[in-house]
Amino acid sequence: MHRQLISHLAHGDHPIATPITEANLDRLLTRAKLPSGARVLDLGCGEGVWLLRALELHPDATADGVDIGEEALASAAESAGRLGLAGRLRLHQVPADSFAADEPYDLVLCVGSTHAFGGLAETLDAVRRHLRPGGLALVGEGFWERPPSEELLDLLGSDPDEYADLAGTVTRAHDAGYATVYGHTSTRDEWDEYEWSWTGTLTRWALDNPGPDGDEALAAAAEHRDMWLNGYRDVLGFVTLLLRRTDR
Repeated sequence: MHRQLISHLAHGDHPIATPITEANLDRLLTRAKLPSGARVLDLGCGEGVWLLRALELHPDATADGVDIGEEALASAAESAGRLGLAGRLRLHQVPADSFAADEPYDLVLCVGSTHAFGGLAETLDAVRRHLRPGGLALVGEGFWERPPSEELLDLLGSDPDEYADLAGTVTRAHDAGYATVYGHTSTRDEWDEYEWSWTGTLTRWALDNPGPDGDEALAAAAEHRDMWLNGYRDVLGFVTLLLRRTDR
């Protein structure tokens, strides 16, 4: 089973695909205060939950979603049709770092997908290419709530500089040419809901589908749960920043 399929299955009961509740997702999108006829782009859109909600909140907006996951994009297209939003949403199955558009956007999202560009600074540089002057970015990124142990870094295949602490994350955004105009720091309850959903949904699918795929999914769920409970819980945080391009 390829990584995108496992992720698609694991997010079945939590399609937001980040440790954020629906209420806080709405709050972040509302704070963007998008203009009439806004253009919105999501780099790493997954099943399109953020974009679809943005289109519901802004009835004259249009959106583009970019992802490499075939199953996730099919789910996004199905949801758009069911919600009557298909005419305002375009989906692109290409790597996020290779997407090109003819016109700039009022809001560019990259929530939980900064790895596609190599980190936060690289993501913000890429986002900048798609934003109109004064446009907004909504970027979700991990941060260290407390210094990680060497054992955890080895487990994650990470290094201490991959993330900063919360203050350092805001500084990294500032240094990349953005002013922070709002933000949401995911709570422990949001993290737990996300992780229990990810591991539990994938486990249930695995038990309902015995065989090689089920065995692989069950192993992936167990490995993820162990890494969370015995590793990064209360060490790795998640913040979603609403950033204004500052045209340095």
